Amino acid sequence: MPLFFWDSTMLLLVPALLFGVWAQWKIKSTFKRYSKIPSNSGMTGYQVAKKLLERNNIFDVEVEEVKGSLTDHYDSKEKKVRLSELNFRSDSIASIGVAAHEVGHAIQDNKQYAPLRWRHTFYPVARLGSKLWFWLFLAGMFLAIPALIDVGIIFFATTLVFQIVTLPVEFNASSRALAQLSSGGFISRDDSDGAKAVLNAAAMTYLAAAAMSLSQLVRLLILRQRN
Repeated sequence: MPLFFWDSTMLLLVPALLFGVWAQWKIKSTFKRYSKIPSNSGMTGYQVAKKLLERNNIFDVEVEEVKGSLTDHYDSKEKKVRLSELNFRSDSIASIGVAAHEVGHAIQDNKQYAPLRWRHTFYPVARLGSKLWFWLFLAGMFLAIPALIDVGIIFFATTLVFQIVTLPVEFNASSRALAQLSSGGFISRDDSDGAKAVLNAAAMTYLAAAAMSLSQLVRLLILRQRN
């Protein structure tokens, strides 16, 4: 996200920026810790994902491996749970926790979970807003056109709305993941604590992103008022 007009309003971004740095460190360090501890089941992330899909009578979703680290995601259009190389092949607590989380999204999709549908519907609007808001706001500031500044702020606000809608989707997927792993006997009580730590750390990254966007929105409104 571009940062411009270096002035006192930049200080508004510092707490959220520090929160974001901490959240990234937290997810990496927590994942690294629990990626070294084998799960009680001895099953890989791929195997757990397949089993959980079957337990929930979801047979139209595939599980495939993708390159990268922590690139795991659920593709609702392609109906695929995509797991990063390590999580696909590893039987660690971290790997099966992440795999179960992505299956949680598949379960949401299968059950037509409302917040997930809202996120899908709002995504094109937020994507457009993320591309245009800066240029509209910048042009409005330099040309002294308040209406253009306001449109830029509205476009930016769409990205914040999207991030806010994302929060319940991610927290619910993690909740479903832990419940599925426990009820299916895939993890022991000790494993559950580790899986929960990994998923909670991942959730912090979404909170940090929302906090950063909220701080930036406040800053834009202050700049608008000054202008």
